[in-house]
Parts: sequence; structure tokens; C-alpha cells
Amino acid sequence: MRSVVRLLLLSTIMMLAAGCASQQQDEPEVLAEKTYYENAREAMNSGNFNEAEENLDALETYYPFGRYAEQAQLDLIYARYQNMDLEGSRAAADRFMRLNPQSDHLDYALYMRGLASYNIDLGLAARYFPIDPSARNPGEQLQAFRDFTQLLNRFPNSDYALDARQRMIAIRNRMAELELHAARYYIKREAYLAANNRARYVVENYPSSPAVEEALILLADTFRYLELPEGADSAIATLRKNFPHSEVFDADGNYQSDRLQRQDRSLLNVVTFGLMGED
Repeated sequence: MRSVVRLLLLSTIMMLAAGCASQQQDEPEVLAEKTYYENAREAMNSGNFNEAEENLDALETYYPFGRYAEQAQLDLIYARYQNMDLEGSRAAADRFMRLNPQSDHLDYALYMRGLASYNIDLGLAARYFPIDPSARNPGEQLQAFRDFTQLLNRFPNSDYALDARQRMIAIRNRMAELELHAARYYIKREAYLAANNRARYVVENYPSSPAVEEALILLADTFRYLELPEGADSAIATLRKNFPHSEVFDADGNYQSDRLQRQDRSLLNVVTFGLMGED
């Protein structure tokens, strides 16, 4: 009986020892802090952002308050951005700003956060399919606009301020195009009052955007259709003053537009709300 007990104890000890050895083999080797950092920088310089992200993640895990912690957090924002992990890049920027509120690199974190939001609604699909940016949900664009606005308010002399301003202009123009996209949709549905409201919104809220010319044309045409001649005349006068060479003016300067010309819509086009049957 004692022999059996000793055998069982010996077996248990051997199993525990084997398990511990296996666990030690499975645990990754922890490298020196400097090694992780140098590996990450070398990977980034060679364009291998997956490897860079792995080393930066390890650096944050094993040395969260080490010598390279702040720079590693900044590099992680960029590495995730380059890997098209835009949500991850934005989260890394938020974390950096939370952990380093007095950092000299806050402007960079804000800029990268805006840049991630600026591109996040495009996604991978837009790289391969002809998706109209003006037809997409503008939520992320508005978030990018807020990020860039915060950057300019807090750091007007930042190295990233000029690019942020240019992107804000692009966002403004996209918002105007989004309104025009909606106006054209309402015109196809013959909802001319709704189209008029969208066109007027562009003129009133995005007066310096390239979309204003087309918005004024739609405004004039919908006012005419709604039998509101004063509104139509005002829109045409504004158009003539600001866009005297617009295509809707003939050689004699007379306003000629067919934007609201009634379409010959098939039954399929009607029942599918314009999605099918336009040919």
C-alpha cells in the first residue's frame, strides 16, 4: 500500500514539474526595454508596421513607466494608423493625451486623432470601390473637424496647423456636397420643397464652398417650381453676381436651367424609390 502511495506521489510531482516546465517554455522571453524600442524603430523605418506595433505593445506591457514609454505611445499611434487600424490609432491618441496632459507632443496626438477620424469613414472598401464621399454618413468627418478645431485653438503655431486647416476646408466642402446630394435625391423624388431647404442650407452655412454655385441653381429652380418668383429672382441675382460665367447663363445673360426637368420614370424606378429602373 505504501508503495502505491509513493508511486502516486512521485507521478504527481513529475506531472507538476512537467507542467511548470511547459508553462515556462510557453511564456515569451521578456527583452530589455531598449531592445523593444530599437526593434520597433527599425521596423517602422523599414515599413514593417505590424512588427513595430508588436514591439511597442510589448514595451508598454513590460515597461509602462520606462524611459521610452512616452515615445512608444506616440509611435504606437502612428504604427496603428499606418496599419489602417484607425480606431486603434484614435484610441492610442486618447490614451496618450490622458497619460501625458503636459506633454510637448499633445499637438501631434490631437492631429493624429483628427487624421484617423478624417479617414475612418473611408475604410478599405473605398480604396477599391467607387464610393462617393458626399453620400456617406458625415459623423466621423464632423469628429475630425472638432479634433482639428481643438488643435488650432490650443496650438495655433503647431507644425500640423496648416494641414489641419486644409483638411477642415475639405471637410466643410464635403458637408456642402452632402447637402447637395440630398437635394438631388429629393428632386428625383419630386420633393421640391425639401430640395429647396437643402439647397438653401448650403448657401447659408457653406457660403465659401464650391457647392454654392450648384446650390443657387437648385434654389432658383425649386423656387420657380413652387411659384415663388421673388425667391427665384433673388437666387438668380446672387448667382449672376458671384458666378457670372455659370453654364446656366446663355450668351445674352439669360438664366436657362433644366435641373428640374421632369424625368420619364419607369414603374420599377418608382416602386424602388429610384434605386432601379432608371435606364
